[in-house]
Amino acid sequence: MSEDDILLGTGLTVALAVGCQILASRLRVPALLLLLPAGFAAGALTDVVDPDALLGPAFSPLVSVAVALILYDAGLGLDLRRLKGATRTVVLRLMVLGVLLTWGTVAILAPALLGVPTAVASMIGVIVVVSGPTVVGPVLEHVRPSDKVRRVLLWEGSLIDPVGGILGAVVAHSIISGGLHSGHFRFGDFFAGLAVGLAGGAVGVALLWLTLRLLRLGETLGTLAQLATVVAVAAACDTAFDDTGLIAAIVTGLTVANLPGFDMPARRPFFETLVQLIIGLLFVSISATVTPKSLTPVLLPTLVLVVVLVVAVRPLVAALSCLGTDLTPRERAFTGWMAPRGIVAASTATTFSASLVAAGLRGAGTILPVTFLVIVGTVVIYGLTAKPVAGALGITRPTRARPLLVGGEPWVLDLALALRAAGVDVVMWARDDRERQRIRQAGIEPAAGELMAVATDPQARLEGVTAVYLLTDDDDFNALASVVMEDSVDGPVHRVGPPPGSQGVVAPRTGSGTLFGPRLARPSLEARHARGDRFHVRPASAPPPPGHEPLFVVRRDGRLDPVTEAEPVTAEPGDTLVLLGPAPPDG
Repeated sequence: MSEDDILLGTGLTVALAVGCQILASRLRVPALLLLLPAGFAAGALTDVVDPDALLGPAFSPLVSVAVALILYDAGLGLDLRRLKGATRTVVLRLMVLGVLLTWGTVAILAPALLGVPTAVASMIGVIVVVSGPTVVGPVLEHVRPSDKVRRVLLWEGSLIDPVGGILGAVVAHSIISGGLHSGHFRFGDFFAGLAVGLAGGAVGVALLWLTLRLLRLGETLGTLAQLATVVAVAAACDTAFDDTGLIAAIVTGLTVANLPGFDMPARRPFFETLVQLIIGLLFVSISATVTPKSLTPVLLPTLVLVVVLVVAVRPLVAALSCLGTDLTPRERAFTGWMAPRGIVAASTATTFSASLVAAGLRGAGTILPVTFLVIVGTVVIYGLTAKPVAGALGITRPTRARPLLVGGEPWVLDLALALRAAGVDVVMWARDDRERQRIRQAGIEPAAGELMAVATDPQARLEGVTAVYLLTDDDDFNALASVVMEDSVDGPVHRVGPPPGSQGVVAPRTGSGTLFGPRLARPSLEARHARGDRFHVRPASAPPPPGHEPLFVVRRDGRLDPVTEAEPVTAEPGDTLVLLGPAPPDG
């Protein structure tokens, strides 16, 4: 390829990787629904989006390192101490039974359907056991199932990625060492490779302990230290023993997430952005290597395999896993209709198939196209049917707003009462015991005392809340919490504005998500409420009286839209307005 072709191919790959993810976020669909066909079409229709030509022999090692970073990040998000109670029981059963039944089914059916040897069938089976939060998460955001189902499916997707990565490395290692290829299993090679991966994980943990715990590097240098550690350890392990870098990366991430004392950066925007970019680049690049010629002979047999996995295997796994749990029959049915495959399946298929093809295993070239079709088939089926299935089962959460108001001042309590009068299900949290007592006396649901501790934990999720409004009299707290809580809430986080020209530590310097505009900053709201102004609920069809300021619009379907400094809201017929204005003459 010429220099111009390389530049054009690189630019087009990056543009497709990012553009598809942006479009998917706007359409609220899994990104790989767009990434896979975009990469496949670019590879088939152009000569420049060709990873083998662009990178040559470096493509497979770079994919291996990229997968190591993805699996390390997946392991890093798995604080097993948060997996408790009935959710833990269901998730562990789903993982164990899902791996055994999926792997076994594919290992039995693939030789008959695809004409591949048992070794290849076993490798395909262990690759397609994984799911992943990168594909399950967007589907669940679109569907909005009950909190119990959401927790179970997200935990399963998050845990099965590293488990599947380890199993894939072990099986590939077993095949290469002779287990299924020649009928002779070399235990020495197998355990040596496993030991290399575990030792690499131990070295990675030691390096991160040094950089993050002893040297106490900040967010930027701490993120760079993680990146360098994972890449160096994975590359060293793969150099010493093929496909052991993935084991080392997973072990490192899991250990760092669960070992007490690690001073991990609270937020990792650079690392998270890098992983998101890597996922997009891998999907586009891997899809571009799959040719129409390679898909044709395996298309129909793989579709049969997909139907068996979707219609028979997954419902059976869910039914057995949910026995004796508090999930309702409808929730169990939806759990049995959600197991799309994602990036880990695609990337491990690329890594392991290359190793097996190089080892001379007959039929290893079918691993990638079969995995590609399984990913496309499961994502299309679940992505297009999940919402109507959840609706038919009646397990979707209503669109009605359930905001959390943080603050216990009198004007905040009166605002909560006005929102409740407008039909909004309001939750409140306050620090002071007397304020919490007033909240209870007013008949407003008080949030749990530990709620804010959970909400401000970057690795936790605040469930059952659609938005957070920070209304305390501490402007710096409001500003900091609005930043920290962004990733913990399935909805927007807004704060009341600080006094104009204030000299707080952080409040004047965080501009996004400010409620009501500069004319209604916190001191103005407090002062007007103290002078007798009150919050009023009026239909949007009636124009606001003079001197009344709109604060919220309650939509006909129960959604709640606040008036913000950046986005004024327009009411429509059938909506309800929450206004601030003078009290009526009769008091």
